[in-house]
Amino acid sequence: MEHVETFEKGKEDIDGGSSTSDSEYQHALEVVWDDDNAKRRKSSLVSSDNPQKAQQASKKSGSTSCFVHQLLESQRKPRKGQPSLSHNEDRNLDKASDPTNQAIHSRLLTKRQLSQMAIGVRELSKKLGSIRLKLKVKTIFLLTKAHDSDLIGLTRTIAEWLLSKERDTQYTVYVEDTLEDNSKFDAQGLISQDPSHEGRLKYWNNELCRKQPHLFDFAVTLGGDGTLLYASWLFQRIVPPVLSFALGSLGFLTKFDYADHQETLSAAFKDGITVSLRLRFEATIMRTQTAELDKKHDLIEELIGDEVENNLTHKPDGSYTILNDIVVDRGPNPTMSSTELFMDEKFMTSVQADGVCVATPTGSTAYNLAAGGSLCHPENPVILVTAICAHTLSFRPVILPDTVVLRVGVPYDARTSSWASFDGRERVELHPGDYVTISASRYPFANVMPREGGGEDWVGSISRTLNWNNRQRQRAFKEWDQGNK
Repeated sequence: MEHVETFEKGKEDIDGGSSTSDSEYQHALEVVWDDDNAKRRKSSLVSSDNPQKAQQASKKSGSTSCFVHQLLESQRKPRKGQPSLSHNEDRNLDKASDPTNQAIHSRLLTKRQLSQMAIGVRELSKKLGSIRLKLKVKTIFLLTKAHDSDLIGLTRTIAEWLLSKERDTQYTVYVEDTLEDNSKFDAQGLISQDPSHEGRLKYWNNELCRKQPHLFDFAVTLGGDGTLLYASWLFQRIVPPVLSFALGSLGFLTKFDYADHQETLSAAFKDGITVSLRLRFEATIMRTQTAELDKKHDLIEELIGDEVENNLTHKPDGSYTILNDIVVDRGPNPTMSSTELFMDEKFMTSVQADGVCVATPTGSTAYNLAAGGSLCHPENPVILVTAICAHTLSFRPVILPDTVVLRVGVPYDARTSSWASFDGRERVELHPGDYVTISASRYPFANVMPREGGGEDWVGSISRTLNWNNRQRQRAFKEWDQGNK
């Protein structure tokens, strides 16, 4: 018998705990230096340009509107029979930081904290895969391809249906601000149909998604996998549950048919939804602070060697949360790139190749697949590392646990710089001495799944879209009948 959980924002979570304050996971952590963490580089762990100011910032109170992250917070609480964090570790998990830097950076977590965070996400993901969550939805976020005329018309149809007085709930619908003056969408026409639409039809932009993600209870996308990736990009921290209608080319992530959109949405709001938590990565660019670039330097020594007191060799220069992959490649340079890989506090290898692709399980069917990497079920908690056209016969794709912090750096003696891209966006140049840290994000992507989803749905998607293992069946032997010589 299917289990249904009703969840109301600001109320009790799935384990019966109380709602948590937004500051508990929206701010960077203070780092504690202990014997078990002696070799962690201070330069890699600095949370802002002014760490002292970050540590002195006061806490902000308030509750999150995202049910997923309230449930995630409950997973951090120790249960009977489980070891709890030490006093210092627990204090640091609850420590607020600079209000202008409101994302907790997983690269700041100790090995133990990162492992406990990953385990908590896995436990919650298993729960959510076997229950239906009934949400109190009032505000809906609509996302489509703003340059596609056909999709704009379909978006208008859904918005009109949601705004109708026939709905049991008077929804507030947010569409992209570029549609406000779009003749195909005809916002004024919608408002003229019913004056109440004017107060309930609103517009979002990138800034609103970044600063007030808790504003939205539910998200609906119309397009392909790229549209859903854009939703992940817009919501870098808290992301509402996303239901995607398949109107693109392939459709690994878009599970619902637009032709049934009224039935699908009605059932989601009335009967509840099944959610798949997709692992996302947090990637942070670290810039070298070495002033004398002509001097002999060694990136390996800087990252895993003995550190000099108060010598910050690197500082952060932007963080991104991604759903598919981080690619560090040669960019416009005509020659291959030279990069060095580090796993936690150990040097892995040097890579001479066109680049390196670091993918999530969700991104295993994207660039990782094209580069020869493994297909990976999205429920696997792993990091996939694949070289792009490596100039060697021995570099094979590797799969790492999601509890490690991976770093991809450009050595000081590299002939050229490299370029990093994050889910195919925000291309950034990495100069010699720079590197990127990659670790599991505290903010997974909540993808709404069909009730009959699961492993069979994933196998069906790769068979349908990629013709995986599609081959004519081998014929059986035909027995020779000795009577017919």
